[in-house]
Amino acid sequence: MGVFAALGTALCWAIAARLFRGAGNAFSPLTMNFWKGLISIAILAAVLLVVQPTGLTTSTVLWLLVSGLIGIGIGDTCFFKALQSIGDSQAVLVAETLAPLFTALFAMAFIGEWITWQQWVGVAVVLFSVDMVIKARKRSTTHVFATSGYLYGVGAALCQAIGAVVSRDILSAGEIDAASAAFLRLVGGMFFVVPFIALTKTRYMPVIENGNRVWPAFVLATLLGTTAAIYLQMFAFAYAKAAVVQTLIATSALMSLGVAWVLGEKATRATIIWSGVALIGVAILVSFGAPSAH
Repeated sequence: MGVFAALGTALCWAIAARLFRGAGNAFSPLTMNFWKGLISIAILAAVLLVVQPTGLTTSTVLWLLVSGLIGIGIGDTCFFKALQSIGDSQAVLVAETLAPLFTALFAMAFIGEWITWQQWVGVAVVLFSVDMVIKARKRSTTHVFATSGYLYGVGAALCQAIGAVVSRDILSAGEIDAASAAFLRLVGGMFFVVPFIALTKTRYMPVIENGNRVWPAFVLATLLGTTAAIYLQMFAFAYAKAAVVQTLIATSALMSLGVAWVLGEKATRATIIWSGVALIGVAILVSFGAPSAH
């Protein structure tokens, strides 16, 4: 179940990425982070009024808030900074490659969660294929080297990994439900985003020229890319190893090819081949999931 939830997260992100483009330049990165968090928190709060939360101990709540503050608040902000500095191809390349690796190392070091050597092979195959697809889809072969941009990308990967390991440690106990965990992580992220917006004097409201087009696309993208995605991510952490989940989520770059194909865009031969190789890596991850003797 965890594997399917992780792949569902990747699919939600792939679709949402397209929808967020419909918002145009109305939202700054911080403003987008704020509004997608606020909308998702409101939706999950309504869900939790109907579905009774479980496993809400003081320790669990605090750790999930910290996980959200680091993984969503700081991590997403670093990623947005990387996007601005080095562009989407390079930012995704750095963050999506390093996050699963950092997650695997942190999981081994801090919660004693090991993956099999076969799964390491699967991780390598998936990440290498994702990298090749991203490189094949570059529209330009020239890039301005900005050290700060790559550092922001590394920072985003580190924050994602820390958030993932903390979430996995809490959810693997099976006490707290995924909706409550998602809600708390989003609230934790806002603990960073709101003060940072105030500190940098960023506008809270987007600059909208045609509200009828911007808000529907943004809300739908938020429902998929934030609300549904983080719920599925928390569900995945409850049933699958942190490194496996992060690796499968990295396939969102591949799933975006399918989204593009549905919208009538053609895929190159290289992207199709490397997507097929990535599927082999996913199969390896799923097939060799027995815990190692550590």
